[in-house]
Amino acid sequence: MAYLILVRHTKSKWNALGLWQGWTDIELAPEGKEEALRTAEALRGLEINSVHTSLLRRAKETWNIIRDALKISPLTVEHQALNERHYGIYQGKNKWEIQKQVGEEEFKKIRRSWDHPIPEGETLQDVYKRIVPYYENTILKELKEGKNVVVVAHGNSLRALVKYLEHLSIEEVLNLEFGIGEVYIYEVDSEGKIVSKEIRAANPKLGKI
Repeated sequence: MAYLILVRHTKSKWNALGLWQGWTDIELAPEGKEEALRTAEALRGLEINSVHTSLLRRAKETWNIIRDALKISPLTVEHQALNERHYGIYQGKNKWEIQKQVGEEEFKKIRRSWDHPIPEGETLQDVYKRIVPYYENTILKELKEGKNVVVVAHGNSLRALVKYLEHLSIEEVLNLEFGIGEVYIYEVDSEGKIVSKEIRAANPKLGKI
């Protein structure tokens, strides 16, 4: 048996301002650094053999704080496949102002739909198509070797991965939200199949952003 541990990065400066980040490389807010320490406590006691993060600073900073708090130094790999969804023309814009401009129905499609296009950006389906091959070709191999693997990524890249892991329908994934600093722990057997799941909400007061 092995453990797959999914962690969403903690609050960034743009999360605090309500701005769509996508691939914009934004650092953690001061409170995000404190949240990462609480996330570390949610992971304490778990042996961690390997770590995969996105290329984006907020994910890497989250992991670095967790690593230092736990005083561990597992092999760490950074890869673009784990990046957040690219929000195209909406990157850097305030999501609540966009909601007022485009209306509630279009706003929900922009935020949550499976394949609703964003100019110059990605759909959740696009994210799924890049993260699943990375999981199958890299992370899954480590899990089958009995290694406990941590993935530190983003709301949408983790939604896409959870869809694959839990065989969710498109309707189910539309309602799935992965909280800031939240931790999903999957027990995985030697064939790579999910045996059990536990959610540890390290920052329960934050809700979903």
